[in-house]
Amino acid sequence: MKTHYTIKAALTVSALTLGATAAMAENWDMPMAYSATNFHSEMGVVFADRVRDYTGGDIDITVHPGGSLFKGGEIKRAVQTGQAPIGERFMSAHANEAPLLGWDNLPFIATTYADNDKLWDAAKDKVNAQLADLNLVALYTCPWPGQGFYFKKEVNSSADTQGVKFRSYNTATATFAEALGMIPVQVEAAELSQALATGVAEAFISSGSTGYDRKVWEQLTHYYKVNAWLPRNYVMVNKGIWDGLSADNQAAIQKAANETGADCSAKSQELAGWYFEQLADNGMDVTDAGPDFLAELEAIGAKMTADWLEQAGADGQAILDAYNAN
Repeated sequence: MKTHYTIKAALTVSALTLGATAAMAENWDMPMAYSATNFHSEMGVVFADRVRDYTGGDIDITVHPGGSLFKGGEIKRAVQTGQAPIGERFMSAHANEAPLLGWDNLPFIATTYADNDKLWDAAKDKVNAQLADLNLVALYTCPWPGQGFYFKKEVNSSADTQGVKFRSYNTATATFAEALGMIPVQVEAAELSQALATGVAEAFISSGSTGYDRKVWEQLTHYYKVNAWLPRNYVMVNKGIWDGLSADNQAAIQKAANETGADCSAKSQELAGWYFEQLADNGMDVTDAGPDFLAELEAIGAKMTADWLEQAGADGQAILDAYNAN
């Protein structure tokens, strides 16, 4: 009788424990702005798998690429307000709201992956403090390959860019466009192909990745390698939701984030040259920017950095000082 009671009690406790574990499991939707085949989105799936594994199934993340759940421009607000607990966005897309977040769009400051990592190391603490004020926590960041210019004609200087409709994705790219006499038009990556096909945009600056993903050789003919900057995407989580997690699950998610961030950066570097090959194989003229055009871009870049320092204030200066000291 005693044995029967003990077994029955043990089974009851076990059932209660399983029920509590099931109740604790959280399903998180993770909106991402780029296509499912883009390496950022692919790494988002890797991250979700790791989180599921490392938390023992407590956190189950479903990735929604291509702006399918929230458009790119809506993702940060969705995470801030808890409509989505987690998401990924282009960090400098928020520089109009918080200038410090444009740290990775300073032209010609950190143009290699190693230097870009150094710049992120210098910026990380101040960026995280800024994000906390926005009710966000950055879990990992990942750089794009260096940025270059796409056109549908040969461009040797700003004399060739006057009046061109230029797709911009943030304040920095709009500034570049205006300084070159172009007309900036805000277009998300998911809408880029349609914008080029309909003439809403005729040129843009981005990595080889976006050009390859959107098959821009169907409308454009020239890519100029400039390597102006290596912008970063970041995976963010709602701060209130993050603070409500157990310490064990926070540690597990951060472990998954650290591993995925490192793998994503390595993948970006691995793909950088391959994207240029794909653009060329599909008929685009892929060359370095000419000396006159590059000189103009560098002059614009110097002014943009000065303007950013004025907007970002002491924190911005501290980031650059720390970067230059290493």
